[in-house]
Amino acid sequence: MPEIRRESNGHPVRGFVAPGWEDVADSFARNFARHGEVGASVCVEIAGETKIDLWGGWADKAARRPWEGDTMVVVFSCTKAATALCAHILADRGQLELAVPVSQYWPGFRAGKEAATVSMMLNHSVGVPGFRDPLPPRSVADWDYMVARLEQEPPFWEPGTRNGYHAFTFGWTVGELVRRASGQSLGAFFAEQVAGPLGLDFWIGLPETEERRVADILPAPADEPVADFARLAAEDAASVTAFTMRNTGGYFDFEDGPSGRVFAPNTRWARAAEIGAAGGITNARGLAGLYRPLAGRAESLVSHRQRQKMAAISTATERDAVLLLPTRFTPGFMARMDNRAQSEGRRYSVLIGERAFGHVGAGGSIGFADPELEMSFGYAMNQMGTGIFLNERGQSLVDAAYRCAGRRDGGDHG
Repeated sequence: MPEIRRESNGHPVRGFVAPGWEDVADSFARNFARHGEVGASVCVEIAGETKIDLWGGWADKAARRPWEGDTMVVVFSCTKAATALCAHILADRGQLELAVPVSQYWPGFRAGKEAATVSMMLNHSVGVPGFRDPLPPRSVADWDYMVARLEQEPPFWEPGTRNGYHAFTFGWTVGELVRRASGQSLGAFFAEQVAGPLGLDFWIGLPETEERRVADILPAPADEPVADFARLAAEDAASVTAFTMRNTGGYFDFEDGPSGRVFAPNTRWARAAEIGAAGGITNARGLAGLYRPLAGRAESLVSHRQRQKMAAISTATERDAVLLLPTRFTPGFMARMDNRAQSEGRRYSVLIGERAFGHVGAGGSIGFADPELEMSFGYAMNQMGTGIFLNERGQSLVDAAYRCAGRRDGGDHG
């Protein structure tokens, strides 16, 4: 593929672009020039063939560390897809059944949750999106503690009767099932059964030897518009949304460090922890690679039958119990969500193909598979945006990828 070396508003852009895919490269460069991108990478594969592999900008706010081809970053909720894939691999092997009660694998998961099934853990309907009592600082790095808290937490609704985004607890509800069914920790199973076989630079629990390659996450500017769910979380401490979004054991807080205040996702303890809902560390190449076996025609990791289950809509609502906007989920993944007609605080969307499935991450990262086009897509960045789901930076790249693949853009083609 032709190599690209250019500058965009003082940001170096490097990588490779296949003929006919220049639109994605232009959109990527435009994000630095017009939309406040600091450091990022984007990768698109069609039928396993790389069409775009770009990186650019800076790995730190001070613009001292260039974003290199092997730079990684925390991709937050994009991690949920990796965790879900682990569960589906086990289901495909007969070691985990989606329709059976969770208690068959996890006897301690009770306190009013006895009727919960494995599929409810995956599709955000199990009813434990958060915790009522405060989580101690850094407790999210203690797997056994988090599992014990989930066992004891009464559901916020009867499992299966509604859905609400399990923004943080998903990593332990699904991750503990992976651990019990496989006998390995979530991070170890993912490394051995997914990242290793696929050759992915993707970690759930980062080894210290890889720290030097990780970009700093930069929190969203405070002056950007506030989503309805964020406003509720701030104003009503007794809401399900507040228990979910604010009670995170300090993971989204700032800590005092030797050089001043540090955003917790940039600390060693957070990067080392196996946080299966939000702590995955990779880049666009890793995200696109994760979805490669889910977008192609050949069977890899899971059977065609299991892939059909992974792509099928499992829950859909006009008002998510946590996010307060319409959501659509397959078992463990996000489907297309077009909320552009909603009120201002509810317009956050994921505009991908109707048959596509994947997951966004806080701030705007995304990975997804579109089996209709055999396309796998990844975008990772360090400058977070506000709200939820995609912002204009990621959506512009998704749109351009669809155009280059012969479709109208992601916002219109569905």
